Amino acid sequence: MTLSIRILQDEDEHMLWTMLMYAAHELSVAEVKANPDLARYVAGWGRAGDLGGIAEQNFVPIGSAWVRLWSKDDYGYGFVADDVPELAIAVIPEAQGKGIGTALLSELLKLAEPKFPAVSLSIRADNPALNLYKRMGFVSMAGSELTNRTGGVSFTMLRTLAFNSYRLR
Repeated sequence: MTLSIRILQDEDEHMLWTMLMYAAHELSVAEVKANPDLARYVAGWGRAGDLGGIAEQNFVPIGSAWVRLWSKDDYGYGFVADDVPELAIAVIPEAQGKGIGTALLSELLKLAEPKFPAVSLSIRADNPALNLYKRMGFVSMAGSELTNRTGGVSFTMLRTLAFNSYRLR
């Protein structure tokens, strides 16, 4: 089987809803769309600052990684600053553990590097992807721990890009 990664297009929004369902550990796309805090990660895909990639195997989507910019007045779970996009990533369950997440994240960071000083994300403390993020250079932001929507603990991680020296203002 052939694996390829391509840049997300505006018309890929429909596929991103499914990927967000997996990323958020929800049971249906309808549940994701009904939750405004989750839906904001995909709704209106293609706005300024949206950037991502999609992994396909034999032209079938099996994973995606994307970033979206936020503002102080409208932000996601891992908001750090107006110029730092937040990452969302998912691989369909049957394709997990095969390096697809690593490949997607590597490609996304290459795409983001010339555009942004850093990339942030919010992660549940018990998420197995935590090791992937650490391997890819993400570090936990002190004091970012909070109780998430499921009652567990989540925190924010940050990955500085290239030789940027990102500091919170």
